[in-house]
Amino acid sequence: MTAAARPDPIVTADNAFFWEACARGELVAQRCGACGAFAHPPRPMCPRCHSTQREVARLSGRGEVWSWIVPRHPAPIGFAEAPVVALIALDEGVRLVSNVVGVAPEAMRNGLRVEVAFEATAGGKAVPVFRAMGRG
Repeated sequence: MTAAARPDPIVTADNAFFWEACARGELVAQRCGACGAFAHPPRPMCPRCHSTQREVARLSGRGEVWSWIVPRHPAPIGFAEAPVVALIALDEGVRLVSNVVGVAPEAMRNGLRVEVAFEATAGGKAVPVFRAMGRG
């Protein structure tokens, strides 16, 4: 993890399990206990079958960049330079918005294989970020 001034995540009763797992260096998602569908962000009811049975499943942390941008205006809070913000399609089918680190914007492309890492926030929490696979 790098020293960063990233803002802390906003923890709620529905997403506390996700942020607790990040603090342990694990990427997890909510999975429906009835049909097995993943859902992210967490929600009280399965979007596929409407079951309220929920469980937490550990994810591989591997996926690919589905889409990405470098936000320029307004200046992102907590970053010295504008970060690469990407929609990551995880191998399990879950998509989440995160940052890609260690890859220059000119080297970014849709379909880039990535794997999860975790970076510290200003308040000592951890958030998932993604690095190109094979770049440590």
